[in-house]
Amino acid sequence: MGALNAVANRVADGATVTFRPSGSSMVPLIRSRQQVVVAPVDPTKVAVGDIVLARVAGTVYLHLVSSVDPVRKRVQISNNRGRVNGWTGHERVFGICVTVDGIPRKGAAEKSLAADSDDSP
Repeated sequence: MGALNAVANRVADGATVTFRPSGSSMVPLIRSRQQVVVAPVDPTKVAVGDIVLARVAGTVYLHLVSSVDPVRKRVQISNNRGRVNGWTGHERVFGICVTVDGIPRKGAAEKSLAADSDDSP
C-alpha cells in the first residue's frame, strides 16, 4: 500500500493529516515535498479549483477538482498540468487540502468536516 493510500485511509477515518507529497503534477500550487494539511471533507461542498484527496480508478491522488456533477454525485479530478485523471464518486473523495506550507487554501476550511489532527502520514 502506497503512502497516499495510508493517508487516504486515515483521512477517511476522520483524521486531519499533515504530510509532504512528492511529484510535480501540481506545480506551482503544490511543489514536491511541501507540507500540506488535508482534512476530511463534505464532498457535496467541493468546487472546481479545490485540491482534494480522492481515489480515481484505484489510484489515490492529491489533485484538483476540474468539474462537478452534483446530480450524479461525482467530481472530475485533474492535475495542474491539464491531465484529467477521471471522474470519481463522492464516496471516494476523502479530504480537502486546507494549507500548503502553512498558507491556507481559500475556502477550504469551510468545506472540511470537524476532525482530529494527526501530524504523520
